[in-house]
Amino acid sequence: MKILDKYLLKTFLITFTTVFVILFFIFILQTVWLFISELAGKDLDLILVVKFLLFSMPRIIPLVLPLSVLLASIMTFGNLAENYEFAAMKSSGISLQRAMRVLIVFIFVLSIVAFWFANNVIPYAEYKFVNFRKNIAQAKPAMAIAEGQFNDVGTYNIKVNKKSGENGNILTGVTIHEKANNVGENKTVIKAKNGKLISNEKSSILKLVLNDGYYYQDVTPKKYEDRAKLPFVKAAFKKQIINIDLSELNKVDDNQEISSTNGMLNVNELRYTLDSLNKNLDNEILSFSENINQRVGIKKQPPVVIKTDKKKKSLPNDLLSLYDNKQKLDILKMATSNVSSNIYSIDATQKELKDKQRDINKHLSALYEKFVIAFACFLMFFIGAPLGAIIRKGGLGLPIVFAVLIFITFHFINTFGKRLSQEGGMSPFMGSWMSSFILLPLAILLTYRATNDNGLINFDAITTPISQLFQKISERFTPAQKK
Repeated sequence: MKILDKYLLKTFLITFTTVFVILFFIFILQTVWLFISELAGKDLDLILVVKFLLFSMPRIIPLVLPLSVLLASIMTFGNLAENYEFAAMKSSGISLQRAMRVLIVFIFVLSIVAFWFANNVIPYAEYKFVNFRKNIAQAKPAMAIAEGQFNDVGTYNIKVNKKSGENGNILTGVTIHEKANNVGENKTVIKAKNGKLISNEKSSILKLVLNDGYYYQDVTPKKYEDRAKLPFVKAAFKKQIINIDLSELNKVDDNQEISSTNGMLNVNELRYTLDSLNKNLDNEILSFSENINQRVGIKKQPPVVIKTDKKKKSLPNDLLSLYDNKQKLDILKMATSNVSSNIYSIDATQKELKDKQRDINKHLSALYEKFVIAFACFLMFFIGAPLGAIIRKGGLGLPIVFAVLIFITFHFINTFGKRLSQEGGMSPFMGSWMSSFILLPLAILLTYRATNDNGLINFDAITTPISQLFQKISERFTPAQKK
């Protein structure tokens, strides 16, 4: 490797590493902000918080990596152009393509690593992340109950005066309000001197063992005048066990699409799943078409008509005229009922088929995204490197502006395409690759103009008239002030 290649690779790696660490830290803070409600006020120890962050880190890489490549490319080549190092290279017969050669090899290796990471590490981390969020109460059940306040846990509102023990599972002064099945007041109250929480990470059931307490339940009399007396039933117990279902405690929001399993699969698993989903959809369509044809009286083969010489009596145009009014009413009611039933069945099946097709589109988008992230590294490099050579500005000023604008455009188009493809507005392939296809001409144009020393924008043509205008204004007012 020549000295120039070592210098360029070292400069790029230092800039890339610095930018990647800063952006990664910023996105981690954003993740903490998004899930702060799941971490704050639940007495989670440091190990659980670190696990939560570790499982959420890999899903940030598809956002951070292309942006880091773009910003590092603009800053590296912008610094080289600003310090006239490119001019020295070109005077020595070294073209832009020759200077980019070693970095192209590095980006190629980085793309392979990015694909491997998206295909293996991110699905595993996504699986652990989802399960950790759903089972966070099972890892430390006492976190579901805070001292001195009522806590909504499953079908109960629980309040404890004090928690103790190594894991905070020993409770003192327990008050429980059981939620009513229908909308109304709590009709069951349980009070106990102490209790203990027992859980198992393999089960979603949390056991609450209560000792030395009372059980109160309101009774609703049949006679309305007796309800003003507020009768209730009271029972004492030495020990009582209450099973609490924790599956709803850390319910994942469907709008975040974390409940979907497509992000937990690699390429081979996605292909296998897509094959099963497509076969299931085809079988569903075939089964419904046969069922609806039988219901409306459509047969697969037309009936065979035997021609005879006997004259058949022609039927009237209005078949209902053959029946009396009562029979007509019964026939019309039956026909209306059949039509309504068929329409309802068609609408319900259509919605079900759309949901299945949407699930297929999500899996296809997840499959293409693993290749998009690898191509995005190449795309951002071939946008950032020539752009930095054109604008001839390094540092953290103008390069950040260009990088943010380009990446926001890329990310917006990518998100819009994925959403549109999932709803059937376009094919999942076009939805996933639309951002790359749109920005690819920009990369080609920038590379062409940077290679031929044609600036995309002449910044001197913009800044020079402005500076001249300010200079004229200052010259007019300066003599007046001296006088």
